Amino acid sequence: MVKAANSRGAAPGTPPRTRILVVGGGYVGMYTALRLQRKLRAGEAEVTVVTPEPYMTYQPFLPEAAAGSISPRHVVVPLRRVLGRCRIVIGEARHIDHAKRTATVTTLATDEEGTGGVEIEYDELVLAPGSISRTLPIPGLADYGIGFKTVEEAIGLRNHVIEQMDIASSTRDPAIRDAALTFVFVGGGYAGVEALGELEDMARYAARYYHNVKPEDMKWVLVEASDRILPEVGPEMGVYTIRELRRRNIDLRLETRLESCEDRVAVLSDGTRFPTRTVVWTAGVKPHPILAATDLPKNGRGRLACTAFLTVEGVEHAWAAGDAAAVPDITAEAGRECAPNAQHAVRQAKVLADNLVASLRGELLTEYAHKYAGSVASLGLHKGVAHIYGRKLKGYPAWFMHRAYHLSRVPTFNRKMRVLAEWSLSGLFKREIVSLGSLEHPRAEFELAAGGRPKDPPPRPAPNPPQDSQG
Repeated sequence: MVKAANSRGAAPGTPPRTRILVVGGGYVGMYTALRLQRKLRAGEAEVTVVTPEPYMTYQPFLPEAAAGSISPRHVVVPLRRVLGRCRIVIGEARHIDHAKRTATVTTLATDEEGTGGVEIEYDELVLAPGSISRTLPIPGLADYGIGFKTVEEAIGLRNHVIEQMDIASSTRDPAIRDAALTFVFVGGGYAGVEALGELEDMARYAARYYHNVKPEDMKWVLVEASDRILPEVGPEMGVYTIRELRRRNIDLRLETRLESCEDRVAVLSDGTRFPTRTVVWTAGVKPHPILAATDLPKNGRGRLACTAFLTVEGVEHAWAAGDAAAVPDITAEAGRECAPNAQHAVRQAKVLADNLVASLRGELLTEYAHKYAGSVASLGLHKGVAHIYGRKLKGYPAWFMHRAYHLSRVPTFNRKMRVLAEWSLSGLFKREIVSLGSLEHPRAEFELAAGGRPKDPPPRPAPNPPQDSQG
């Protein structure tokens, strides 16, 4: 174990600066650090952000990135650019001992050096690692399933869908063709519905450039364990979404579960079998594993037990928000918690940062209170649903509101202008339908030219033990 040099940065005779450690570079991590660097006085504190990626992903734009409406680089925000007054450490927090105020972190450098983790000392901890996909031990899922939580997965899925159309166009085997043109999505929440809606829209457009693939040749299936989809937009808009998707010949299977996808065959709980080369898993999330490697109190679902001030319950100098935190919703009935979504995460980050600064200065803290405003969802180009402040919208108005809302929320003026420019240009020119699947194996051609054989891609990790049911 190596202890990292973590100077307090104080001149002789002056009080040491408070060391603030932010674990996570997502919504909460980035917005908290951004507000801290704006509100802290010079020399008052030093902020270190530990994150596995050097960027924050704006996840509501992943479906549009997968459909080619937005460039992947505009879906992410480079942390080093926006957090210029923070220290950025690209690595994974493996263990946190809050009693000793230390976090054990592994980085690319520690992997190369073989020295094990680095200990980072801190005075104040902001734990915001987010969540990971919640998987189940379904046969074949680890081998053939595709996630939809990162920009890499979104672009990989886009490449995969177009490649399946290429396979279907060139094969003479009807079984291979049918499997290539069957796309199964598991999970009827935002991620599943928006990803399916955008990709089906994109694939239907791309089919016009294939001489022997028509939109009606493709089979799109949405599997949801509950009796409705998009519960956030309300029952009425959920029913409208079902009608809209079925009008596009999308096969919705409600109250149905995926039981197996071994040998490229999706087997559902209603007995249906779909030979398919595409199974997209979007059936929920679970707390990040780092939470289990801390000495902080957690609730029954593995999230950090927090107060409305966004402090960890019963612990001093520890703060949390977002997916990792169980924050009481004081605007609802007693016992309710804030939903783990971006709407709360961004607002919680602001209150968390303000409270942390107030705590350092001996000032009063503020409770987090935000009445849920509603939800918007895209179902493809010019199609959407919305339920905002009691108003229900569908079709083009909902789609426009979806874009306007997320354009206002994507971080930095730079990103807003780039996204707006891309949307404007896409209205003037045709869609891009190019697959760049070779990006996933960039050395394959050189290895072949050098006389070797392209290496097989590494096996996917085994699924995590179940914590919840599907859907």
